Amino acid sequence: MLKFLSKVKIEFNALDPRLASCMEFLAQCNARKAKESNPSCQVQVKRRTDDFPPQITVTFVNGVEEKFDATSTPAQHIRTMILQKGQYLETEQMFREAGEKWPVVIPDEELCQPFTGIKPRKAEEKQQ
Repeated sequence: MLKFLSKVKIEFNALDPRLASCMEFLAQCNARKAKESNPSCQVQVKRRTDDFPPQITVTFVNGVEEKFDATSTPAQHIRTMILQKGQYLETEQMFREAGEKWPVVIPDEELCQPFTGIKPRKAEEKQQ
């Protein structure tokens, strides 16, 4: 998860009963496997003393910053969103390195064409 991020900032009041998502996400960030995936990712924890709601801010390697309301967003959902965006970033990088335009635009008429690269299996083959 951290391999797609350059910075993680987790803000919460330790006395706030809504901090569960922040603590779970912090534990995920501190896991050995996560740290090994990107040792240069900065993980910052800001302990607050006011009524500011728990919040998680992530900065992707391309500089895009995203904030999550940790009172209503489970840590696993935040992790899933990061992984999805990370896969998008990897795909974008792969196309750019190959000299292709990004994003890839597929004309509508091509979307409606049948794909001839796969031949349909016969009923007997499906049952085996």
